[in-house]
Amino acid sequence: MFYKTQRELADVINKLIDAYWNNEFKEELLIEQILELYINNPSKIRKDKEFTTIMKQQCGKRRLEVVNRILDINNSGH
Repeated sequence: MFYKTQRELADVINKLIDAYWNNEFKEELLIEQILELYINNPSKIRKDKEFTTIMKQQCGKRRLEVVNRILDINNSGH
């Protein structure tokens, strides 16, 4: 899952989180998908440990809180 632009990636993240909030799949799948997106596209999501401007604009605060939590949990687990 490699994305050409930050906007494409943000759209996918939005759809994933929204589907999770609508109870369309379990938390484990959300975590797995977000981690895979981040592993394959780290510079499109964060720069200097901050979310990129495009990600902030496209995803919004609540969704990025979810992403941040997933990434922080993953980092503390290793």
